Amino acid sequence: MKVVQRFGSGHRILVTGGAGFVPSYLVDVLVSRGCAVVAVDNFVTGSKENVAHLADTPTFTLVEADVADGLPTHHSAFAERFDAILHMASPASPTDFEKLPVEILRVGSVGTLHLLERAVADGARFLMASTSEAYGDPKEHPQRETYWGNVNPIGVRSVYDESKRFAEAATMGYRRSRGLDAAIVRIFNTYGPRMRPDDGRAVPTFISQALRGEPITVHGTGNQTRSICYVDDLVRGILLLLDSTETGPINCGTEHELSMRQLAETVVSLCDSNSEVTYITRSADDPEMRRPDLTLARDLLGYEPRVMPEEGLRRTIEYFRERLGHTS
Repeated sequence: MKVVQRFGSGHRILVTGGAGFVPSYLVDVLVSRGCAVVAVDNFVTGSKENVAHLADTPTFTLVEADVADGLPTHHSAFAERFDAILHMASPASPTDFEKLPVEILRVGSVGTLHLLERAVADGARFLMASTSEAYGDPKEHPQRETYWGNVNPIGVRSVYDESKRFAEAATMGYRRSRGLDAAIVRIFNTYGPRMRPDDGRAVPTFISQALRGEPITVHGTGNQTRSICYVDDLVRGILLLLDSTETGPINCGTEHELSMRQLAETVVSLCDSNSEVTYITRSADDPEMRRPDLTLARDLLGYEPRVMPEEGLRRTIEYFRERLGHTS
């Protein structure tokens, strides 16, 4: 299956959360295609540094706003219609679930509804960034898109899980009732440069600790698994879905499954660190295992992840080494 590029020169694209980790890479590729890109971000977790290199690019506009309050229509960037809207905005790390629960719920619910209305008005393609968290602590492995999930609706993680499940339902509701050209991507664990060192996710936490020579803090026994996807692979998959006519949901990630103990030990080795792996209390509702079934992504989009974990981790460690000021 080969997807033909659908969006490029002459198209206007809105990317919410556009200064965030993954969205900023999407912005880069869309700008390189010749799209006029408007990125909107409230900078609760996003960083202007992630898009600073585009400051003098005439086809790029960065707007500070919270999409949960609606798009700032008084701003000239929103005066013309958009050809596509990529709804990527949401705090997404375990520490965010505890610190920003209301913000997460608002952007996933009210923010999504605002953007769906704009997409219908503009006749735009709407791509909703959902998550493997929609599967909760899965009883199916690997997880297929047909699996309905095992989510604790009142747990600490539920603010993210349920806001994304609501956003998926809203997207499908608008597709069925309003004829919206919609797509849903379920994103699995992703890592790479531009991650926040303190965002609470395993890869940046382990790397930061290893570079500082601190103990590596693994939750629980370390036997729980994740399939970590390098950001370049994820971005390519998301854009294949955007360009396609598929609705989904479609999983996007990699099948390279590692235990948290393996990941910690790999990071220590690649950092040439003396850090010891230690174990701390496991957080509530932490999924035991996670790996996507990529059959749909392969069959419908021609998607195939390319970057192996060791290579991706090397690139990410180099980024953090420079960011944290470590030269060895």
